[in-house]
Amino acid sequence: MNILVLGGGGREHTFAWKLIQSPLCEELHVAPGNAGTAKIAHNAALDIMDFKEVEAYVHEHMIDLMIVGPEAPLCAGITDYFEEHVPTLMVVGPKKDGAQLEGSKAFAKSFMNQYNIPTAGYLEVTSDNLDEGVKYLKSNPGPYVLKADGLAAGKGVLILKDQATAITELKSMLSGKFGDASKTVVIEEFLDGLEFSVFVLTDGQYYILLPEAKDYKRIGEGDTGLNTGGMGAVSPVPFVDQEMITKVRDRVILPTLSGLQDRQIDYKGFIFFGLIRVDNEPFVIEYNCRMGDPETEVVLPRVKNDFAKLCTALFEQDLYEIGLEKDERTAATVMTVSAGYPGSYEKGKQISIDEAKTSDSLVFHAGTKIDENQVVTNGGRVIAVTSLDTDHHKAIAKSMLSIKSIDFEGKYFRGDIGFDL
Repeated sequence: MNILVLGGGGREHTFAWKLIQSPLCEELHVAPGNAGTAKIAHNAALDIMDFKEVEAYVHEHMIDLMIVGPEAPLCAGITDYFEEHVPTLMVVGPKKDGAQLEGSKAFAKSFMNQYNIPTAGYLEVTSDNLDEGVKYLKSNPGPYVLKADGLAAGKGVLILKDQATAITELKSMLSGKFGDASKTVVIEEFLDGLEFSVFVLTDGQYYILLPEAKDYKRIGEGDTGLNTGGMGAVSPVPFVDQEMITKVRDRVILPTLSGLQDRQIDYKGFIFFGLIRVDNEPFVIEYNCRMGDPETEVVLPRVKNDFAKLCTALFEQDLYEIGLEKDERTAATVMTVSAGYPGSYEKGKQISIDEAKTSDSLVFHAGTKIDENQVVTNGGRVIAVTSLDTDHHKAIAKSMLSIKSIDFEGKYFRGDIGFDL
């Protein structure tokens, strides 16, 4: 079977690393890929938002299975496109209507309300009801959570303590701070608790529950500073016990799948549930219509199943027959990033990796490329280092040790991943 993975980050390198272990995988292609995927697969310099270009590649290389990594092509309807143009292609990722769970915060909140899925109270605001939004902010003590309705590259969520600042930011967002993504803003009740993430792979009816994870979004130690795409992650999460997983299954996962079926939304792919534990009860902060990054880098190394077989099971109507086999050890990922990230940063910095000294860890490339036979930086988040051990302290320490053998100018990483566990 020939497989194509769309995307070029750490998530996609992890997918590729897992797929090449499968006897089902004959040829593996990644578009556009990075310096890490170049070592184990065929990188293809495709614009993954140009569906015709991707289609031509699918035909040329006789691709059987395509896994869509990032959210943008899913929200733009890539699965719908291939269902129409190449119906024999198995595409892991929901169609456009299902991808709205991530693509529109307002859609997701309405969906959760309709199917009684626990989430924070909210108000949907546009320029037409700005006065109502301001009144809503003034009637609440804060902190204040403002979310751009559409995709904003992970930067469309603001958590503010000051009421006046929240009102100013609401007006700024509606005026185009995040472009079309913030034409509608969701003001949410602030929930105080511990966050974690749960992931399922589903054919729309049956699902496999993957290992849970906790990621760390803030750039600074102690969860301070600006939000990023993710600075690290751990799996499993010590405070998520079987009782909590049962609550998540009964109150979140099953009602979500039931709601998709009720709305006749054909969903084949991953659902990422961003959750928060408040007084030992789970609430949904957000949905994603794909796997997270860097959560994938801790979740997949703990999955013992054949990943290609899991993906094809979505289309062969035998997902319900497959049970998850998982590594009981803890996985911990620490992300190295470019100086200046998540603000402006320079690219093209040479990267050196002492492979002998990182052999106890898994090194997943994110923002890298090969330039004149040299691996260089090509993004804000550069390389994720994942290690497994008997507990999160040991796994994190192992990743920290490996990071010392990865060098590039301006390298930064958080030294406190797992500090709150």
